[in-house]
Amino acid sequence: RGVQGGRESSARTMKFNVSNPSTGCQKVIEIEDERKLREFYDKRMNQEVLGDVLGEEFKGYIFKISGGNDKQGFPMKQGIMTPKRVRLLLRKGASCYRQRRKGERKRKSVRGCIVSSDIQVLNLVIVKKGEGELPGLTDDNVPRRLGPKRATRIRKLFSLEKADKAEKQYRVKREVAKEGKKPTIKMPKIQRLVTPQRIQRKRAAKAFKIANAEKTRTEQAAYEKLKAQRAKEAKQKRAEQASKRRSQNSATKSS
Repeated sequence: RGVQGGRESSARTMKFNVSNPSTGCQKVIEIEDERKLREFYDKRMNQEVLGDVLGEEFKGYIFKISGGNDKQGFPMKQGIMTPKRVRLLLRKGASCYRQRRKGERKRKSVRGCIVSSDIQVLNLVIVKKGEGELPGLTDDNVPRRLGPKRATRIRKLFSLEKADKAEKQYRVKREVAKEGKKPTIKMPKIQRLVTPQRIQRKRAAKAFKIANAEKTRTEQAAYEKLKAQRAKEAKQKRAEQASKRRSQNSATKSS
């Protein structure tokens, strides 16, 4: 009975790893109230949950479930529509797996993307801030050492529109100081940024591809024409040789 009671009490405890992307802060909250935890059961990864279910201090907040681990440490995997644990054959590029050797595949145990009572730690991301401040999440700001390089991720981080074209102004800069030298400012080079030069190169590559296809079609047509001509000439030559042999045979018979 004591073991069963211990299992029930541990099943009612769940840790929430809450992160705030706008401030870079992260905090672990432990909840033992079964009524609060029940609101998260049968929810899937990437689903949004109202923060009101966790208490008054979370009123107005909206959280997104980004993942989690079960009691044995196996991670949740997106796309596996079950609350249970399964064994999958994973390869390079799959989540919950890191390739050690080239071409390697491995069968690993992962947890489905549906939240159940077996989940020990659930990862939540703040999507919308509520009315009050949360100590350790919204009242502090942790600066990012390295900022994003990709243009779309810079827009996402700073809530920019594509028409703004202000990605270069929002690059995360950092100062690098070396002994005996003047400090320098480092910033990332933006990747996948659509510029007039990039559009011109894309247009040129497309024109080159179309020209190559047209050239191939022209050369193919010329080859087929030459092939038909050679076949016609060979046929005429065979016909002339056959008529010549027939005339010779008729001449020998008449003589």
